[in-house]
Amino acid sequence: MTWKPQDGAKPWAASILTLFPEMFPGPLGCSLAGGALKEGVWMLETVDIRRFARDKHRAVDDSPAGGGPGMVMRADVLGRAIDEVHRAGDPRPLIYPSPRGERLSQGLVREMACGPGVVVVCGRFEGVDERVLAARRVREISVGDYVLSGGEVAAFSLLDAIVRILPGVMGSPASLNEESFEGGLLEYPHYTRPQSWEGMGIPAVLNSGHHAKIKAWRRAQAEKITRTRRPDLWASYQAARGKACKKDE
Repeated sequence: MTWKPQDGAKPWAASILTLFPEMFPGPLGCSLAGGALKEGVWMLETVDIRRFARDKHRAVDDSPAGGGPGMVMRADVLGRAIDEVHRAGDPRPLIYPSPRGERLSQGLVREMACGPGVVVVCGRFEGVDERVLAARRVREISVGDYVLSGGEVAAFSLLDAIVRILPGVMGSPASLNEESFEGGLLEYPHYTRPQSWEGMGIPAVLNSGHHAKIKAWRRAQAEKITRTRRPDLWASYQAARGKACKKDE
């Protein structure tokens, strides 16, 4: 069944400010996100930042103040682009993908999915003039502790994470409840046919038909994987469990 906005509600809308609008929708035009885009579950607008340069060379960058390598995106050009897209009264947050931003998490993804959409400013070169980030109250978000050539790839990750949890995108909403980071744990292992592959079988409990035992096994596996691979997540999970136990006392 095709999802349709209810009671005249507008679809979740993303606007991307970029020097490379031809990169979009890219992977966002395929699979779940692409199908949802065609069905109108969400909308995607791309805006070429270079349109807002006013010199004959359409320059969008200049050398960094104080010297140093590389170039920096100009505040005046980027400011005009932002003002054209994010006008007064637009409730969508302004996002700038940046290694120095707050870490993107599933909780933050859910927060943005519950809103009307986002406006993403894709940086290039050494980054953007700090003044435009301050003046336009741009929220910096990091998709990981590494550096990309530009914000477009980070924007793909951000939008894909959000769009997949919008109502009507996933075939089964229950699928979202047992993924990694839901409940503070990494996801448990999955198996399917054939029963034996290269001498390896499927854990017997998964073939038992005993739903309580299967649920307990999956939880134990999720806890083991989280404890081993992500001690930081495990510590947060343990702390959350401790607080919950104190409330129950």
